[in-house]
Amino acid sequence: MTTHGPVMPVWTCGGCDLPWPCPTRRRELRAEYAGAPVSLALYLGAYLVQASEDMPWAPAGALHRRFVGWTREARPYERYD
Repeated sequence: MTTHGPVMPVWTCGGCDLPWPCPTRRRELRAEYAGAPVSLALYLGAYLVQASEDMPWAPAGALHRRFVGWTREARPYERYD
């Protein structure tokens, strides 16, 4: 069990106080959902909906990048051609 869970409704990390999901939790989630990127995006999409309700002042694009957008970023050893 990770200590890097979300602290709601402010959506900071319970382990390091950075915006959630923090870099540590992102690494953990990539490992947990290795080979299942759609499942990871769906999981984080549910959190995106909750966060958008808790933070109506936050720009939608920023929330999308924070919660879901990073899941499609290529890692150094991956290429999407």
